[in-house]
Amino acid sequence: MKISDLLSSGPLIWWAILCVVSVVNVVAWTLAARAVQRGRKVTDSAHHAFRRWQLGLSAVFVLVCAFRAVFPRADVQRICLHDSWLSSVMIGRTLATVAELCFVAQWAILLRALGTRTGTGLAVTMSRLMVPMIAVAEVCSWYAVLTTSYLGNTLEESIWAMTALLATAGAASVWPRLAAEHKPFLLGALGFGLCYVTFMVTVDVPMYISRWLADRASGRAYLSLMEGLRDVSVRWVVTSHWDAWRSEIPWMSLYFSVTVWVSISLVTLPSFFAIARPASPPLGASRRTAARDRLPA
Repeated sequence: MKISDLLSSGPLIWWAILCVVSVVNVVAWTLAARAVQRGRKVTDSAHHAFRRWQLGLSAVFVLVCAFRAVFPRADVQRICLHDSWLSSVMIGRTLATVAELCFVAQWAILLRALGTRTGTGLAVTMSRLMVPMIAVAEVCSWYAVLTTSYLGNTLEESIWAMTALLATAGAASVWPRLAAEHKPFLLGALGFGLCYVTFMVTVDVPMYISRWLADRASGRAYLSLMEGLRDVSVRWVVTSHWDAWRSEIPWMSLYFSVTVWVSISLVTLPSFFAIARPASPPLGASRRTAARDRLPA
């Protein structure tokens, strides 16, 4: 086989692997859904509602990631593997926006539950900031997609990194009030958060900065928002050459596998939500609560 053939078939092999992983992801989510259904009779209503929210939000993320894996594309470059309207950047970016908001909402719900349960104000505050911050990141992403300026991607990924850092700080604040036997899980979550932030600030954000600076150095002309809106709806460039996909394959591979697994895993955490140890009530609160409980209805 010629080198040129290998370079052309490489992204197609990668795509086939992504499709298999996506099927596995859907099956894993289905198993998680069955576990939630089976557990509804052995968990209280609050815990079951928590799991249902996680399950619904995860469903959106898992299905959209599966769609994006089957019809991969690079938004700013307008490249894709399949000559189909389903490869349109408009469709893919719209679905990705909804899915990413659902994913960050999963983390916000978990962090708020832990913060509320343990009486940790920082965790609750951080949970309230997460979705609005990612909404701003999505606006930056759309700016990049429409204008083809990597400045938008730079801002988008920087906001994701900051959001993850704040969420990790919020989760760390729960540590002192968490039962010792359950701290290993939180330690793993903190490690994941720090690894994500490290990857973003050392790999992802610098990549987009270098692309933006290279475009500026070459005098690249950007599209207006209206020009970009039409462009993302009607133009896609079909290519399976390795050079076109080389910089996209690493992050897409992690995104459509590890990130999806994290989303599904959040569905199975009601026990973690339940075991958070409530903060000690203020002095005199126990007496007031006991007196209130003795009052007639």
